[in-house]
Amino acid sequence: MSQVNIDKVIDFLKSLQDKICQELEIADGSGTFIEDNWTRAEGGGGRTRVISDGLIIEQGGVNFSVVSGNKLPPSATAHRPELAGRSWRACGVSLVIHPKNPHIPTSHANVRFFIAEKEGEEPVWWFGGGFDLTPFYPVDEDVVHWHQTAADLCTSFGDEVYRDYKKWCDEYFYLKHRDETRGVGGLFFDDLNKWDFETCLDYIKAVGQGFIDAYVPIMNRRKTLTYTEEQRQFQLYRRGRYVEFNLVFDRGTLFGLQSGGRTESILMSMPPLARWQYNYQPEENSQEAKLKDYLVPRDWLSKV
Repeated sequence: MSQVNIDKVIDFLKSLQDKICQELEIADGSGTFIEDNWTRAEGGGGRTRVISDGLIIEQGGVNFSVVSGNKLPPSATAHRPELAGRSWRACGVSLVIHPKNPHIPTSHANVRFFIAEKEGEEPVWWFGGGFDLTPFYPVDEDVVHWHQTAADLCTSFGDEVYRDYKKWCDEYFYLKHRDETRGVGGLFFDDLNKWDFETCLDYIKAVGQGFIDAYVPIMNRRKTLTYTEEQRQFQLYRRGRYVEFNLVFDRGTLFGLQSGGRTESILMSMPPLARWQYNYQPEENSQEAKLKDYLVPRDWLSKV
């Protein structure tokens, strides 16, 4: 069993934040990330990076944080009651990108590490993360590319890894009150400690690079497409679903708010504009109506 080394994780996460910001700035072609360094009174801090009003990205953020505390919030102990009474440290990179063009999907990714300790007992640790894609006008080529990239990065870690983490993603990013998935899925995993520490860290590294490999080509393929005001309004309407999931179901958002995290950084994931419309029904056989066919779990790689 390899030794747990949180400093090694922190160094990787900082470099990952740098790399993702650089790649997104290149793809955008105009916007730049503004960095906001912050500290947390209860322990730790981070650096929030936000990009706004770029050529392609309307608003997005790539956050790094490392926080700690002596008592876990209810969102954590409800999931893992054996952690009650332990001190803890958590670090991660989390990002959400909201493009301006409705033909470019919204994307989300995060990788994180958590450790809880108690004197006289073995530490409890795990990794988590993943990435998922939320298109408004889906293109099969993009969705297959997204999932193929996810499957490829999982290959060396076991034949079952992509299958299991894709299924977990489909189930996690699901809006029960809407009876639909948030998007077309990807990877999601939590409580990852089934391998030794170094192997788990290698997987996190693969997921971080995989997000870049999966998303940037989609941005580049779709960023020159023209769109109508009707399509823009549909994008804003569908962004409302994103807000609903993050505020009602997302465990990361709940953990951050309940643990006294920095509110501005936690809610960075919200889109700059969104709208709700009572009982909206898309026109039959329209592009907007076709989206519902993508909001159910599918085996995208059977198309390859």
